[in-house]
Amino acid sequence: MTVHRNQPDQPSPQGAQTGATSGRLNLLLSRAGWQSDPWVDRLPRMLEPLGIESHIAHSADAAQRVIDSNPIHIAVVDLALPLDCSPGQCEESGPRLLNLLTRLASPPPIVVIKRNRTDRDDTRELNAALRAGAFAVVDRPHAQRDLESLLEVLRRCLTRHYQGRWPTQGGLS
Repeated sequence: MTVHRNQPDQPSPQGAQTGATSGRLNLLLSRAGWQSDPWVDRLPRMLEPLGIESHIAHSADAAQRVIDSNPIHIAVVDLALPLDCSPGQCEESGPRLLNLLTRLASPPPIVVIKRNRTDRDDTRELNAALRAGAFAVVDRPHAQRDLESLLEVLRRCLTRHYQGRWPTQGGLS
């Protein structure tokens, strides 16, 4: 099976308007991009052989374009997503993306990647993520074992929300 991965911030030709998913699970990954070889660039290579199409977004605006063009089945939201700035206003994209996802008609399960901050900020972000209905909140992956833990969270999410089967436009495949 050939799986094509979208370039960052580029919506796929299969749109949410048509409801087409081609039997693939669409995963939205937000990328806070200051690291060399970040986890978010390694994860799609690990998931492609399984038929999972990863859509990488570098900002909430880019994520909105992906959401408008693709049905999203699971979202991984990095709260450290860089700021979105428009004339006269700047806001952190991670919390904004959480808000965008929770307002969808059928919100996907969300896995939140928390930032390394003070205990007080950590607690505040954890509470906000749980209020938004996050499936899980995890630390930012650094080592291979961290990625394996994230993969296990994604597996549990698939099992719980889709009974272990790929979502399709008419239900479960």
